[in-house]
Order: sequence, then structure tokens, then C-alpha cells
Amino acid sequence: MTRDEILASHSMPLFSPSYPKGPYRFMRREYLIVTYESDPDAVRQALPEGLEPAKGNLCYFEWMNMPDSSGFGDYEESGTGILATYKGKPCNFSVQMYLDDEPPITAGREIWGFPKKYGVPHLAVEKDTLTGTLDYDRQRVATGTMTYKYVSLEKKLDDVKKNVGKLNINLKLIPDVNGKPKIAQLVGYNLTDIKVHGAWDGEARLQLTPHVNCRVADLPIKRIVGGRHQIVDFTLPYGRVLHDYLES
Repeated sequence: MTRDEILASHSMPLFSPSYPKGPYRFMRREYLIVTYESDPDAVRQALPEGLEPAKGNLCYFEWMNMPDSSGFGDYEESGTGILATYKGKPCNFSVQMYLDDEPPITAGREIWGFPKKYGVPHLAVEKDTLTGTLDYDRQRVATGTMTYKYVSLEKKLDDVKKNVGKLNINLKLIPDVNGKPKIAQLVGYNLTDIKVHGAWDGEARLQLTPHVNCRVADLPIKRIVGGRHQIVDFTLPYGRVLHDYLES
């Protein structure tokens, strides 16, 4: 195996790569997003240096059902995030994510620094309720519910599209072989080629259970703001380094 062959590879293991080269296209990704107000001290503690909490100390818990994802297949995902600002620009910061498929866990962590771990999320319509659940080590740690298609956003899909395309930020941390930091970056990305098939707002509820290895409850719920249900196509491009902690 030559040096050029090694450098041309895109993921490990080389003989059976975990994921293909990007960018990556997602078709009809379905979301349940519950936005809530959290404790200001907990929000500040969860945000890395360089990011500031947005007004209201707002967080979100989201479930995503991805039936058609290039290179990754059919899987489900859930996790928490914080509405923040970077140099005054609104952004979403990913705090933790749990999903049930190895390729997007590996690619997400290695390329963009997504904070991904294995878990078992599920999103489905249960009779008249859009329902999301997350199990970790066979323990139920999160349950979200939302009224099903109560408030259509058919006339506001451009606003929904703009929100889907806003700046997203991850904290990418990868150690060197000696255990010391090798990569410590704020990574930014914006979804592209967005098509919104439908979106709805409505009342929502969220229950989070404390768990030492799935710390979704560490951003506690003070007040539920509302729920958003949306179905979207988009492309996930490669990211860009916004800040390198090893250089400053």
C-alpha cells in the first residue's frame, strides 16, 4: 500500500471503510423539536468559550427519523442543543446526540465533531400524538410529545428553510496518540440544497430523566416554549474551522 493510496482513503478501516466520501444527502428527514427554557448557569457551563447564550437561555431536544441518507442508510437520532451566538451571529450548538447506526456516529465525530454516542431513539405518530423516545442502556431517558399537525406553516416555509440553513456549531475534540489534545476546534457548517416538504407548530411536552452516561437532564427544563414538526431534504457539506483552541 503506497503513501498516495493511504492518503486517498476517506475513513477507517481502510479495507472496509465506515463511510463514503461526502457531501451527504438526506431525503425526507423528519424532525420533532421541543424548545424550552433552561437554567442560565447550566446553559453557560455547556457552551464552550467563544459562544454566548442567546436571549432567554433556550435549549432544544430533537428527534430525527432519517429513512434515506446517502452512505448512512436508514436510522434515527436524537439529542440536545442550545440556541447561541458566535460573534453576534445566531447559531445552534450541539451538546449531545444519540443514535442507532455506526457509520453516522463515526463520520459525525471524525469529520464535523458531532457529539455522538450510541443510543436508541424512536420517532413515530402514536394515534393523535407525534411521539419521540430515547432509551440508553435499556433505560428511558427522554420522552417528547407534540400535537399532530395542529398549526400548519405552509405559508411560512421560506422562514422554516432559513432556520434549517442557519449556522450550526460543534466542539470537535480528538486526542493525539499520547493522550494530549490533537484537535480542539469550533467547527461550523450550514446545510445546503434545502427543500421543506412540510412544517407544523404546536404544543409540546418533554420529560428528561437523569442518567450518569446520558446526561440529557443536565440542561433542566424550566418552561416549554413549543414544538416544531418538519420534513426536510438537504445536503450536509463538509465543515469549516471557526476557532482553533490549540492556536490561541
